[in-house]
Amino acid sequence: MENIDISNIIDTYVLPWGINTALAITIIFIGLFVVKLITRLVTRLLNKTDMDAILVNFITSILRTLLLLFVVIAAMDQLGVNTTSLVALIGAAGLAIGLALQGSLQNFASGVMLIIFRPFDAGDFIEAAEISGVVERISIFSTTLRTGDNREVIVPNGSIYSGVITNYSARETRRIDMVIGIGYESDIRLARDTLRSIIDADERILDDPETLIAVSELADNSVNFVVRPWVKASDYWPVKFDLNENIKLAFDDKGISIPYPQMEIHVQKLAS
Repeated sequence: MENIDISNIIDTYVLPWGINTALAITIIFIGLFVVKLITRLVTRLLNKTDMDAILVNFITSILRTLLLLFVVIAAMDQLGVNTTSLVALIGAAGLAIGLALQGSLQNFASGVMLIIFRPFDAGDFIEAAEISGVVERISIFSTTLRTGDNREVIVPNGSIYSGVITNYSARETRRIDMVIGIGYESDIRLARDTLRSIIDADERILDDPETLIAVSELADNSVNFVVRPWVKASDYWPVKFDLNENIKLAFDDKGISIPYPQMEIHVQKLAS
C-alpha cells in the first residue's frame, strides 16, 4: 500500500484553497466597506441636489445591490467558481423577471419621472387617470389621492403619467367661468349692472385681472352673459357657490328672468 504524501496534498490542494478562501473573505470585507463608502457618498451628493427623499433612497438601494452583487461575483471568482455562467444566469433571470413584471416596471419608471419632474406635489389638488383629489403620497409605484368625499384612491403611476395631468393647485389664482342666461324680455343693461355690483361686492374677487362681463350669445331661449372673475385658488369653490346664489337672489329682486326649458302644448278641437 502506497504511503499518502500529506505534504504534497497540502501544497497542492489545502494551501491554495486556504489562500483563495482568505482572499475571497478579504474581498468581501473590503468590498462591503467600499460599497458602504460609495453609497454614503452618493446619498450625500444626491441630497445636495434637493432630490426627493424617496428617489434618493431608491437610487442608493439599487446602487448598493449592484455593488454587492459585483463583490459577491469577485469573491466567487477568487474561489474558482465559473462566474461567466453565473453572470449569464443572472442576466437571463433578470430578463425573465422584467418580462413578467412589465406593468410594475412601467409604474416604477413613471414613478421615477413623476418624482424627478414633479408635475404635482403632496397637498396639490389634481385630476389624473379620471380621478380628482388631493395628493396624499407619491411613491415609486403608485400615488395616493384623497377625493372630495374623503375616499382614499391608490392610482398606479403608469396610469397617471401616460395621461393628461391637471394640477389645480399649480397657480395661485384661478378664473371662474360662468354662463348666465336671461330672458329676451329682460333689460340687458340692468342685468349687466347687477352682475357688476355682485362682483364688486365680493372682496374675495381679485381686481387684477379684471372680471369680464359680456354678452356671449343670443341663444334660442336666452341672452347669455359670460362672467369670468379671478380669485385665489383656495377661494374658487366658495366664491363660485356664493355667486350662483347671489345672482339668483339679485335677479329675482330686480325682476330679471332666468329662462328654463319649457314645453308648450297646443290642443285643437276638431268640429264634430
